[in-house]
Amino acid sequence: MTTPPSPPTTAPALPPTPTRPLSLSRTTATATRVLRQLSHDPRTIALLMLIPCVMLFLLRYVFDGSPRTFDNIGASLLGVFPLITMFLVTSIATLRERTSGTLERLLAMPLGKGDLIAGYALAFGALAIVQSALATALAVWFLGLDVTGSPWLLLLVALLDALLGTALGLFVSAFAASEFQAVQFMPAVIFPQLLLCGLFTPRDNMHPALEAVSDVLPMSYAVDGMNEVLRHTDMTATFVRDALIVAGCALLVLALGAATLKRRTA
Repeated sequence: MTTPPSPPTTAPALPPTPTRPLSLSRTTATATRVLRQLSHDPRTIALLMLIPCVMLFLLRYVFDGSPRTFDNIGASLLGVFPLITMFLVTSIATLRERTSGTLERLLAMPLGKGDLIAGYALAFGALAIVQSALATALAVWFLGLDVTGSPWLLLLVALLDALLGTALGLFVSAFAASEFQAVQFMPAVIFPQLLLCGLFTPRDNMHPALEAVSDVLPMSYAVDGMNEVLRHTDMTATFVRDALIVAGCALLVLALGAATLKRRTA
């Protein structure tokens, strides 16, 4: 008489993570832990701090015979480069938390999704300040980027762009199962914005359908904000609108990242 096979066992489902209000202490503790981990990763630090500066340096001397061209696009790229690097580093770093099991252990503690996302945003935001300050100082005071407005406004937009890249990286990491997949999101999330943001041609010269799409992409307003600083001596109402839109998009994407954050990667 044969014994019937036992039904296959499945791993017990994880209990839902309770909703907890944001806590300043838990958020700062998360940010401190992330910064401590990054301090032991010199390659990531080099990518964050040096790559935007190196790209701006190369761009300046690519247009060595036409410095006015560098003035026209250098300010825009001053915001684009930090956005791209922060997107890459943040998406991969957050994915590692899940694939290594760190995220599951953290969320089993009195740490909510909002605390985790806010902690990451705070940690990478601190790095974004340093990154944006280095890139802005290099472009304006060493490479001779000629801007009509205040360099501090350039720094503000560059910082908002870096925070937007951080938010996008946190968001897309929830949908990737490996670091390779996280990088694959770049053509889907970053490249269309790069083509439609007005960097290569004014947005009003595009096909009306593409112009309508560009009107809802945050990078378009980042480039518009940089161009406002390039052309006007004072802070304009258009600049304030563009900066608020970029900041609002970053906060919205952070909220979506907290809502879609998974405890475990399949």
